[in-house]
Amino acid sequence: MNDELKSKESLDLTGLACPMPIVKVSKAMKTLEPGDVIDALTSDPGAQTDFPAWARTSGNEILKTQTEGDNTRFYIKKS
Repeated sequence: MNDELKSKESLDLTGLACPMPIVKVSKAMKTLEPGDVIDALTSDPGAQTDFPAWARTSGNEILKTQTEGDNTRFYIKKS
């Protein structure tokens, strides 16, 4: 985990295909307070475009995207 970003919750979404990573992150975000950060690890190649689009429409902010092998971890701040 990244030392500079402290996540309130961490989700392992590897193995899930679209739209499930977004569905699970969206559901988890509803339990957080504004300003909290969640990190989501996904293996879905479509997440590279899906997560930024979802963040724009939901008003949340992607703070960082990090490649981990074949997976991508997104750090998302609740607005």
